[in-house]
Amino acid sequence: MHQKWQHFSTASRKWLWILVVLGIVAALPVAYDRYQTESSASNVELVFNYRGLAEVASYHAHPEQFLQEQLDKLKAAGITSMAMFESTLDDFKKSRRLMVYNAHDIAQMTQSVVPTDENFTYILFTNEENAGRLTPVIEDTFKSLDINVKPWEFHNQKGLIIETSPEDAALKPMQPDPIAFEMLRSKGFHIVPRMSDSLPYDQEAMEKLLAYYEANDVKRILFEGDSVRGFNDNEDKNSLQSFANLLNQHGIGIAAIENTKKPQAGMSTLAYNIHYNVVRLYSLSEKDALLDEDTIADRFALATKDRNIRMLYINTAPSRSASKAMVTDSIDNIIKSLKEPGNAIEQMEKNGFHMGRAEAFHITDSSLQHYLKMVVVLGGVAFVALMISYFLPLLTLPAFVLGLIGSAGLYVLKPTLFEQALALLVAISGPTVAMILAVRKLNALNGADSELATGRRVTHAIVLYIKTAIISMAAIPFVIALLNNITYSLVLNQFRGVSLLHAAPILLIAVFVILYRGGKPFRQIGKLFRTPITLLWVVVGVVIAGAGMYYLSRTGNAGKVSSIEMVMRTFLENTFHVRPRNKEIAMHPLFLLGIFLSIRYRNAVYIMIFAVIGQLSMVDTFAHIHSPMKISLARDLLGLGIGFILGLIAIVVWQIAEGCWKKWSPRLKQQ
Repeated sequence: MHQKWQHFSTASRKWLWILVVLGIVAALPVAYDRYQTESSASNVELVFNYRGLAEVASYHAHPEQFLQEQLDKLKAAGITSMAMFESTLDDFKKSRRLMVYNAHDIAQMTQSVVPTDENFTYILFTNEENAGRLTPVIEDTFKSLDINVKPWEFHNQKGLIIETSPEDAALKPMQPDPIAFEMLRSKGFHIVPRMSDSLPYDQEAMEKLLAYYEANDVKRILFEGDSVRGFNDNEDKNSLQSFANLLNQHGIGIAAIENTKKPQAGMSTLAYNIHYNVVRLYSLSEKDALLDEDTIADRFALATKDRNIRMLYINTAPSRSASKAMVTDSIDNIIKSLKEPGNAIEQMEKNGFHMGRAEAFHITDSSLQHYLKMVVVLGGVAFVALMISYFLPLLTLPAFVLGLIGSAGLYVLKPTLFEQALALLVAISGPTVAMILAVRKLNALNGADSELATGRRVTHAIVLYIKTAIISMAAIPFVIALLNNITYSLVLNQFRGVSLLHAAPILLIAVFVILYRGGKPFRQIGKLFRTPITLLWVVVGVVIAGAGMYYLSRTGNAGKVSSIEMVMRTFLENTFHVRPRNKEIAMHPLFLLGIFLSIRYRNAVYIMIFAVIGQLSMVDTFAHIHSPMKISLARDLLGLGIGFILGLIAIVVWQIAEGCWKKWSPRLKQQ
């Protein structure tokens, strides 16, 4: 009975493979939908931080003249939009629209005694226009916070008294400076307002503000701080939905900042409520704005091409240069990066992008996608069951049935967790199954005839190299289809388990090579337990553990890259236009050489434990959903091609070295 069940389980693999193929076929139309979505928005918007520019101008002898000159230069360089923060009294003070005093200042100015129980803020406007334009802004803001504001004059200059301390008044955000707003609009800049969530949400005031923005052709808002507007009051006022309704009504979208320490709270909910009228934004910091022109240009080109970025946000700030004995800034450096010699705009246009207003992706979601995904799920579960079958053949069918039941239950309870979990398991299964089949084939070749001619060994190596890559990449359509959701492309939701994807196939192949290669795993386990542990084993274990920790530290986006790697990356990017992943360039040649050696030398098969890194890396490339599919596919194919060439070179070098060893080792022994 046991043997019959095992035979039946083994025979069922062909039906599982059929389901896998059907899953791949069903995934292709879903992948095409994603391709259409990724191709639907090609405009790139260059946004400059106006607050930083105004701060730089405040350090010059003629601030207004300098500001106007730099705005003209930036416009000519290709900057189309200016980001405007909510204004504060300090901003108005730096732009010389008003002066701020405390009670001590007023006592000195009026030659009177400081009030003992009065700590107010006193404002004097610098001219009539500033008084007329800013008084309503300041009054509306503070009165909405139940802080009294009353008119005041000093030496015929109009002003205001705000009945709160200067320290408190300075923290209150107001709408962007209307005078600067109109000036920038007159110069042809689009405005990208930055909005905070520091004040209580007021639907009436927000309606008024967004109507003003719509009238001035504002198309997108960028949030400042840790949360989106309305998040802090959402529990009491349902303010996220109210704010979203206003955004939809006025045709205004939002931007999501890339690589923040943590996503701005409420971003996912707000994005859903505005039907994902969202674009991704890359922010060039004040520090990075001082990098050389080519580096900045490369960053812009890669952000747009490789990471679906559609807004480039450029910061600047004044800095004191002791060597030049003056205050400097990065504005000229930015201009050189965009034009010559950096040519960032030219590079982006060559990549198929256009400089203009950033637009959200038009989501393509065909009516058949729901049904196709059901077939994809069936094929994905079959793929996982196949992987299990090579370790525990008796559990092949139970694993498949339980996988379907578990998938159905998890889909109902937590659909996002379900799609991520199945995508992760399939991503692990593809490279693992591919490498297991490669090891089994090598065992067969090694057992049949370990003295094959060199030409036949090379032929076998090439065929197995291609076959293994195809099986590994069979997991890719499943990952694409299961994670085909705009939230992943916009990084509002992230694929979890990347570290597990990088580690699991290595461990599974190590287990298979050590325990299953001989066909009797329990006997191998007993043999391992009886093997004495030597100092060499301990040293090897420590080295492997250290290498493993370093390898895992390089997964994801947090790993540090050496200067040599950066040079190599730049060379590959400039040479091939798309940069293959370093792990694949390193591990694919090792895999090809390992196949060649394993046909003759039985223990060379241990190379496969490390070579599987190249296989899993190809699948992992597509787990970075924010990268366009065509870029990920190009990376994989380039990695395979370069790895193939380097692998053939490695085989030639090995043959030469082996020939030299055979020729010279007898002579060395005679000496």
